[in-house]
Amino acid sequence: MDVIAFTATPKPTPDSKKDKGFVVPGTGDLDGTIPSAWYSGLDKPSLHNFLAQDIDLLLISVPLTDATRHMLSTAEFAALSHQGSRPAFVTNIARGPIIDTPALVDALKDGTLAGANLDVTEPEPLPEESELWGMENVVVTPHVSGSGEAYTERVFQLLEVQLDRRRRGEALLNVVQRGRGY
Repeated sequence: MDVIAFTATPKPTPDSKKDKGFVVPGTGDLDGTIPSAWYSGLDKPSLHNFLAQDIDLLLISVPLTDATRHMLSTAEFAALSHQGSRPAFVTNIARGPIIDTPALVDALKDGTLAGANLDVTEPEPLPEESELWGMENVVVTPHVSGSGEAYTERVFQLLEVQLDRRRRGEALLNVVQRGRGY
């Protein structure tokens, strides 16, 4: 398996690829060595360049901002389709409005996409009459991807790290950047 990443800002140096946020001990990629390639940008050409790579599974984990609302629609699904040779699978654990739902339904119906895992939808909750419910190539879960047995333990791990950082006079991790909208 190969992992590539797409971020808003470039990651040209080894230091810029390092994860400076909270990483659950024993997990993650602190040094940023797992993605074999980093793509970036907030414009459509940059996104399309990334999506045109040989992606089998696209995992969406971005904040919902004006720049990311309906970030994935008809043109993006077409770019992801590998020119019709092998359709990709999309998993959204971010926010529903990242994906243009009618465009997603069309891409799933016409084979542009192989399938979708949706932990979030637009609208949410997904209406009973939504076509997504009846599609064999779609799994809809009830917005629970962040929940799990270890959630509480991880929250307390982060709290401990934050209290330690505060005591040492260091900047806190995972601070909201209001200018970015998240």
